[in-house]
Amino acid sequence: MSNEYQITKEKAFENLQLKDDFMFGVIMRNPKYCKPFLERILNISISHIEYPDVQRIIDLSKDSKSVRLDIFVEDGKNTVYNIEMQTGGKANLPKRTRYYQGMIDLSILEKGENYKDLKQCFIIFVCTFDLFGEGRHIYTFENRCIENFELGLGDDTTKIFLNTKGTIDDVTPDMKKLLDYIDGKQPKDNFTKELDGAVQSVRNNEKWRLDYMTLQMKYDEKFEEGRQEGKLEGRILTLDELGYSVSEIAEKLNQKQEKVFEILNSKD
Repeated sequence: MSNEYQITKEKAFENLQLKDDFMFGVIMRNPKYCKPFLERILNISISHIEYPDVQRIIDLSKDSKSVRLDIFVEDGKNTVYNIEMQTGGKANLPKRTRYYQGMIDLSILEKGENYKDLKQCFIIFVCTFDLFGEGRHIYTFENRCIENFELGLGDDTTKIFLNTKGTIDDVTPDMKKLLDYIDGKQPKDNFTKELDGAVQSVRNNEKWRLDYMTLQMKYDEKFEEGRQEGKLEGRILTLDELGYSVSEIAEKLNQKQEKVFEILNSKD
């Protein structure tokens, strides 16, 4: 069990849902759920997936900023997938995808491969909010020529932001059922029922409960240390890691939202 899973708002273990970072990390480490999850999002068929690392941490050097990837898998056909669950901390997500892409590419090149061998890459953020405010369930970004939108750059990189609260009829019924389930609604098809069963199974697992409680204590200790030291930045970053929104952090610490945004943006 990685110590990098997040604890969200001191949530009781028995109340964890798929959208909670800890639960998402545990469920998606199983290809039985991760593979169809990806297939439904991308509307493709994947023969199999491989896990180079569970919650891969890319740290190129002792002087560089490391990055933790929630779920990082390969399909054995020169494609990698990074899936991130995001329930709070909206600040700078687009630039975070840019940073993740660069770190993933550099980690591949560090192994001695030529840049021509860079793998096709999908970075997917599953958000429980509408980052762009257009009511879409899915926002897909690729690099294209501004003068001729039909001309793609061909760099094999795609960034996808999912929105569980979308209102536009822009995804398949199966995809809508998946997003609804992530958002907290009841499962409505076989796959979401399987996911719900997996969630219930994790809740009944005493080992996972112990791991969760251990991480909770570590986060509590970290937050208390920041509180005692009186470091505003440390307290803001800790609350962001725990899943609090910018407005909630500002209210909790009696700060302006602009100040919270400034500190959160500086970390990315």
